[in-house]
Amino acid sequence: MRWHIFAVGRPKLGFAAEGVAEYLGRLKGFCPMQVDWVKAGGREAEGAALLEKSAGMWRVVLDERGEEVGSRALAAKISGWEMRPVKTVALLVGGADGHPDPVRQAADWQWGLSRLTLQHEMALVLALEQVYRAYTIKAGLPYHRD
Repeated sequence: MRWHIFAVGRPKLGFAAEGVAEYLGRLKGFCPMQVDWVKAGGREAEGAALLEKSAGMWRVVLDERGEEVGSRALAAKISGWEMRPVKTVALLVGGADGHPDPVRQAADWQWGLSRLTLQHEMALVLALEQVYRAYTIKAGLPYHRD
C-alpha cells in the first residue's frame, strides 16, 4: 500500500520540517510515501485542491472532531486498509483554518489526533510518527511500548 500526503503549506517551523523529514525517512523502509504541498490560500480553495489531488484514493482526513484511536488500533486499521482494492491512502492535512465541510464529508476516515486543536505543522509530524509507530507494531519491532 502506498501513502500520499497532501498538506497545506510547507512547514515553516524548523523543528516541524525536521520532524517531517525524519519520519518520512523512517517510513521508507515500510511503505512508499509521497508528499505534495498544497498552496495556502483560504480554506475553501485549499479544500478544493486537497479533494482534486486525492481523487480516487482512500482519504484519511486529519480533523480534531475525528475518531481518536490508540496506536495498536491504528495499526489494525492500516492492516485492514491493505486489504482494500484502493491501494493508495491519501492523508489530508488542512491549513491553519482546518478543513471545510466538503473535505470532511469526502473522507473515508476522519482521524482525530487529540481533542486539542493542534497547529497544522505539528499535526503532520504527529500523524507521521503515529503511522511509523503503527508500521513498527505491525512488524513486531520494539519501538512501541505498552
